[in-house]
Amino acid sequence: MRYPVSAVLFCLCGLCLSAGVVAAESAAGKSEDEQRMDTIHYGTETEIAALIQTLKSERTTAVQSQSEHFLDDELIALSQNTRNQQILSGVLSFFANRGKQGLEDRAIKAIEERDDEAQETVLSAMDYLGKVKAVQAIKPLERLLDAREPQFMDAGFRALGRIASGGTSQDRDETAAYLLDFYTNRNPQDINQRELLIALGETGSQTGVSLLAEIAGTNLERGTLRIAALDGLAKIGDSAGVNAILEALSSTEPNVRSSAVAALGPFSGEEVDDAILESFRDSYYRTRIGAANAAGKRKLSAAIPFLRYRAERDEVLAVREEAVKALGAMGNAEAQAVLEQLFAERKNPLQLRILAAEKLIAADPDAYTEKIIIEMDDAKKMNQTKLYNGFLGVLGAAKSGKLEDLARRFLSSGGIIEKSTALDMIAGNELHGLETEVRALTDDKNSGLARRARNTLERLGLE
Repeated sequence: MRYPVSAVLFCLCGLCLSAGVVAAESAAGKSEDEQRMDTIHYGTETEIAALIQTLKSERTTAVQSQSEHFLDDELIALSQNTRNQQILSGVLSFFANRGKQGLEDRAIKAIEERDDEAQETVLSAMDYLGKVKAVQAIKPLERLLDAREPQFMDAGFRALGRIASGGTSQDRDETAAYLLDFYTNRNPQDINQRELLIALGETGSQTGVSLLAEIAGTNLERGTLRIAALDGLAKIGDSAGVNAILEALSSTEPNVRSSAVAALGPFSGEEVDDAILESFRDSYYRTRIGAANAAGKRKLSAAIPFLRYRAERDEVLAVREEAVKALGAMGNAEAQAVLEQLFAERKNPLQLRILAAEKLIAADPDAYTEKIIIEMDDAKKMNQTKLYNGFLGVLGAAKSGKLEDLARRFLSSGGIIEKSTALDMIAGNELHGLETEVRALTDDKNSGLARRARNTLERLGLE
């Protein structure tokens, strides 16, 4: 009996340590990379699934080591010559999540020869092609959609829209024209209409504006379709769609209202500004979230008092968090002052303080690094583990030369999480002064940490 690869990967999460770490110590004479190569060359579908899960957990940065590139090449070669559903779907998913190219031809082959492939493999292939924006797959996907096979329609539309968004203006217009014709002349099933409209907006082509505006501004249309059309109009950003969005703000359906105000972000004008500010008063919390999102996208300074009020007092934490994100997007002194107050107030929810710290350090790392370190250390003293870990994560992703002393402290006396965070700080800020301490970790008994240290040296350009 075959199981979906997602189920296999889930069940094998607990085995990743033995597949990727313990095995490194038990195979005499072979390095961890050599063992992984052996797994790719000779392993079962279960062993390869476990290896992929291990690689997923390790690859937390966009920068890869030479050995990781080599493993990718080996996985590509494996995929070219297998029809094993679990292996192929697993590798396609692994590459898709990272936007990693190299499997386009194999994925197109899975679509064109889908009668000989498992359904999940075909779906994984379409997802992969969409995420890497493989323009050479546009015509094969259109042929698949022309066949009207129900199990592939939604995924096909989704992939087509994503691919077109990364193509030339001609690719976008031609794909939009195909989708427009499909919607208006081919009577798509109700269950597929939403994904089709989302794909039309995803293309970014003005070709789709008239249809999307018609659907978004019509009260008789289903709410799900209006929401998809509103999202599409926002992605295209053509002023011809503004009136339809403003009309949707008066809908009796709260989800349509919230989608409409969120869709106003790319547009300008006094009428748009007024609509965003008025939406902060909506009793439906998602509409307030949409207002904050739109205000942040437009850097609407007039919204700062509204955002401050929502960040401090809204009854829904998600609204408060979205207000903090919007304040972070403003990029001016007034918004920065509000964020600093939110961060400093220890009575605020920890999620809010962590998010405010993230926005502060992104805007001015040198000004806030030391303040966040102080709050992080105090959180540890008071056994506030979640707050401590939150600030730790913020600092690990920060860009500041002032992190060197903290990284040195973590390497000398921290646990595994602190040492891993220190390595992120060192690689992200090119702290070459800690080379000796990093080299000492390359022989750590924790092979995952040792591997991370080696990768850090490689990212610093050191052997």
